[in-house]
Amino acid sequence: MTALARPTHGRVIGGVCAALARRFGTSATTMRVIFLLSCLLPGPQFLLYIALWILLPSEAKARTAW
Repeated sequence: MTALARPTHGRVIGGVCAALARRFGTSATTMRVIFLLSCLLPGPQFLLYIALWILLPSEAKARTAW
């Protein structure tokens, strides 16, 4: 597993799904479909996405931190 950081390439909106896909070894498209399907269920999916967008560092910032 890799570190959880939003990639600089391959983002669509904030890079959260791409970061989660890289972390869990799936494709970004699969992770985006899972997120869209989860939006059909009640819950705070959009709030979680926004929170991860704010909390996860960008890949460029994560490299300079190490």
